[in-house]
Amino acid sequence: MILPLHAHLRDRITTALAERYGLDTEAMPAIVIEYAPNRRLGDLAVTVAFELARTLRKAPRAIAQEIAESVGEMDGLGHLEPTGAGYLNLFLDRAAFACARVAGNVSPDESATTVKTIVEHTAINPNKAAHVGHLRNAALGDTLCRLLTYRGADVEVQNYIDDTGVQVADVVVGLRELEHKGIDEIRALAEAPRFDYYCWDLYARVTRWYDEDEARLSHRQAVLQDLEHGVDPAAGIADVLTDRIVRCHLDTMARFGVEYDLLSWEGDILRLQFWDRAFDILKASGTVFLQADGRLAGCWVMPIDDGAQGNQPDAETMVATGDGDEDTEARLKVIVRSNGTVTYVGKDIAYQLWKFGLLGRDFHYRWFATQSSGRPLWATTSAAGPPAPDRGPVPPFGRAGAVYNVIDTRQSYLQELLVQALMAMEHPREAERSVHFSYEMVALSRDTAQALGYIDAASDDGKPFVEVSGRKGLGVKADDLLDQLTERAKREVTARHADLAPEEQRRTATIIATAAIRYFMIKFSRTKVIAFDIDEALSFEGETGPYLQYAAVRARKILHKLEAREGIAAATWLPALASTPTDGLVGEAGDELWDLILEASRLDEVAEQAVRTLELSVLAKFAFGLAQRFNGFYHSSPVIAEHDDALRHWRAAGVTYFLSQMTRALELMGCAVPERM
Repeated sequence: MILPLHAHLRDRITTALAERYGLDTEAMPAIVIEYAPNRRLGDLAVTVAFELARTLRKAPRAIAQEIAESVGEMDGLGHLEPTGAGYLNLFLDRAAFACARVAGNVSPDESATTVKTIVEHTAINPNKAAHVGHLRNAALGDTLCRLLTYRGADVEVQNYIDDTGVQVADVVVGLRELEHKGIDEIRALAEAPRFDYYCWDLYARVTRWYDEDEARLSHRQAVLQDLEHGVDPAAGIADVLTDRIVRCHLDTMARFGVEYDLLSWEGDILRLQFWDRAFDILKASGTVFLQADGRLAGCWVMPIDDGAQGNQPDAETMVATGDGDEDTEARLKVIVRSNGTVTYVGKDIAYQLWKFGLLGRDFHYRWFATQSSGRPLWATTSAAGPPAPDRGPVPPFGRAGAVYNVIDTRQSYLQELLVQALMAMEHPREAERSVHFSYEMVALSRDTAQALGYIDAASDDGKPFVEVSGRKGLGVKADDLLDQLTERAKREVTARHADLAPEEQRRTATIIATAAIRYFMIKFSRTKVIAFDIDEALSFEGETGPYLQYAAVRARKILHKLEAREGIAAATWLPALASTPTDGLVGEAGDELWDLILEASRLDEVAEQAVRTLELSVLAKFAFGLAQRFNGFYHSSPVIAEHDDALRHWRAAGVTYFLSQMTRALELMGCAVPERM
């Protein structure tokens, strides 16, 4: 961990500036800490002298010299050296730094947030199997949760279930009008294997059925009305359908190590009249008003800030905002239509108010399942009563201090409107802490689409990737993708380790395949459309999950060999490092080992940067660079073959710390380290 050291260094310099120059808090410049380009220049570099040059009317070089004198000795930390240019370079005490981190004797960064944080992610429509695009949402959302938890936040993970939407209505229509099945038949069908796959195909059939005769869309509208008002048989069918599909989704996500705390069902928001309460709040605060005339007459509307243009406003927003003329209507968003129905953003506002504890109402809760790790999963319900007496008390859901909504870029406009609504209701703190974690779509490389049977070899529309469409039934199901990668990984594992039992080969292959997918989903900037490629993701070379796993496995193997050779565990010799000669750690001869240890210590800094910028790819890039650094060290600095005891133990300590930090970095990305590769 490096951030506690950063904080200590800033404190020492801040104190020196206050004492030497009489600077108060307002006049204190930002103390930026950088990394020196090579070890001869130091380990860290502070640029504050440049910031103060104009204020103090002195040369940066003179200021740097004075600060170094004021800071003085820093026992156990290192020493500051001013440079001719004006930098303050910190040369760390390598042995003290390394010993503390290898032993885990470093307190966490106290500046990390401890506020309760809700992260909503995944949110797959409960009408068919999960596909490859959903995996990017889940991988990003789950990694964000892990990073926030690592940074000290109290994280509540929610998965929103839209059980009353168009997609569910269409499958209900398909079951009734195309399959002609009653509720009892549907219950039996739902218990059959791969019900989510069955619904995938049925959903595509319904879409084609509508296309053949637009009049058939009346069935959708009738079912939507029944779902909103709980009218059977449509509502009963939807209950069976959504419950079973959600459980299929949970099984799929469990394979990728993704778990949740709460399933929030849209139907409960409607039945508990969350929207009615939110509507009262919106009207009382003047956030919405009734449009008396014009094209939007009879609609309740919310003024839109000019900046809230979003990425691609949805169809309802386009209708509500007119044709782009600079008139009053073009700056209004319909919240309630003239027929009394609520738009999507209205429901989202109600839900966001509940997340922050601003609605004045709450759900009832029911126990839903125990997840793979033993973590309990709860669900909202509109029925009062004891939730699950044998499951312990219901956790205090909601009432968060910060909210992250992980939703793709197509929802940017609506997410901006949520923030504007909170501001209009005079909740600026909550508006500031309403974060839309957006991301771009996932496509398939042409080779992968062909390998999975999605397109044939002759198909070529000129695009470098192949788009997917769940509505048309075109795409790769998440389970199929993991199965395919697992089979390929298993062939590689079997070829390398024929002595492993088949079940162990399968388990190892699954760990590798999962890391391949999850790493691929976060290694790109979230604003970039990615084309998933099986061969690239599974490669043991290059920027891939398996490459990182292989580096960790190699490090573990070194330590196992060392223990077998010396007949003692690392726990025995590691405490003696403090008194071990440091010739192999200091000077140019120790630079490579020191670079590995210093770089590995930056995991907490990188995690903080990833959360602050919402760019999780920096974590993936860091882990990849660290693995490369270790592999270079492995080839140039032997551990087992080193005859000098002190040097061997210092190198082994570096390997130990690398393994610990790489394992943690992989865990933050939802990836495990197999025993062998």
